[in-house]
Amino acid sequence: MAYKNVDAGVLGYLGRALSMEMSAVQQYLTLSRLLRLRGFEEIAAHFQQEANEELAHSDRIIGRMLVLGVAPNMTQLRPARLGESLPELMASAEELEKDIVSLYQQAVAHCRSINDFDNHLFFNELLQEEQEHVGKLSNWQNRFFERKPDNHSD
Repeated sequence: MAYKNVDAGVLGYLGRALSMEMSAVQQYLTLSRLLRLRGFEEIAAHFQQEANEELAHSDRIIGRMLVLGVAPNMTQLRPARLGESLPELMASAEELEKDIVSLYQQAVAHCRSINDFDNHLFFNELLQEEQEHVGKLSNWQNRFFERKPDNHSD
């Protein structure tokens, strides 16, 4: 039932995007629960919010796929990554977000190269939002791990 004019590359990017976004949901829900168990309530709440935002992205991708006449299909979820320390957990989240940004950059470039304006806009919106997520993670890392100035005089 797919529209005849839907580029196979666009469909491939949509499928990979759905897999990546759902992997992020799984990762962030896992991190949120793990951080709560370790007593980091504030950052756990941040990751719960991130999971909700990634779920909203997944919903938009599913909607886009349905509009194009294809059934949503996640090809592969990445396993949730755990870590021994809060910095390790934060680093794994940032790495996942950077991978998603890279995927959307590729999708935007592909859509531009085939003059697919509608899907270009769709992927570009997601790209902008994911770039904001990377910035948020970086800000959280700075906030939670910033070093306090030394008050000792030499």
